Amino acid sequence: MNNSFEHPKPSLTVDCVIFGLDESNELRVLLIQRAYEPFAGSWALPGGFVKIDEDLESAARRELEEETAVKDIYIEQLYTFGNFDRDPRGRVVSVAYYALINLKNHPVKASTDAKNAAWFKFDEIPELAFDHKEILVKAIDRIRAKVLYKPIGFELLPEKFTLSDLQKLYESILGQQLNRRNFRSKMLKLDLLEEAERQTKVSHRPAQLYKFNKRKYEELSRKDGKFIFEIRFQQRDSKGEEDEID
Repeated sequence: MNNSFEHPKPSLTVDCVIFGLDESNELRVLLIQRAYEPFAGSWALPGGFVKIDEDLESAARRELEEETAVKDIYIEQLYTFGNFDRDPRGRVVSVAYYALINLKNHPVKASTDAKNAAWFKFDEIPELAFDHKEILVKAIDRIRAKVLYKPIGFELLPEKFTLSDLQKLYESILGQQLNRRNFRSKMLKLDLLEEAERQTKVSHRPAQLYKFNKRKYEELSRKDGKFIFEIRFQQRDSKGEEDEID
């Protein structure tokens, strides 16, 4: 074997798309403001270069914690981005990860090479550095598809929630208004929601609180492979007629 053979080696980075739900049940995305060039002062997704002695997920978790103080969350690999001109520093390939978290449980604080860190609404996202807009769009498309066949949305909610909270969550993710009666019927028929107590200290009629039975979902999923978490919701079009989302 000829050990003297040389081949150009691209650099490897990771980028993290972190979604969270605010107090009004509106979906937001976590961004950092870059402190250094390239794109100093621009907003971007948290991320950075992979060290020679760490795996991809470890790198993603390290960069996320270093730049935003967010840690101890479940992240999932999204996609690999490798356009040759995506980074002005040279040939850089990035592996993107995404996660859904509850904002209350994960306060953010900028550090290392991040000048600032903040949550942004989808309709207020500034121009992003590198190809991070493309990465963000890919992540949004992924969660909008996955929320219909996996219970990932419950990661964003507190332990106890109302059906209205749950509907607002799905509407925020899907970007569409859903039929109230149809939504509630579909969710309750899954038989994965447990009744808790009713709301207290509210000015309106107390609503029923629910909890997602994660253990039951996991047991049903493992049992015989026939259980499928699949939801089709009805939405209203501009004429007031109902169409089904699938």
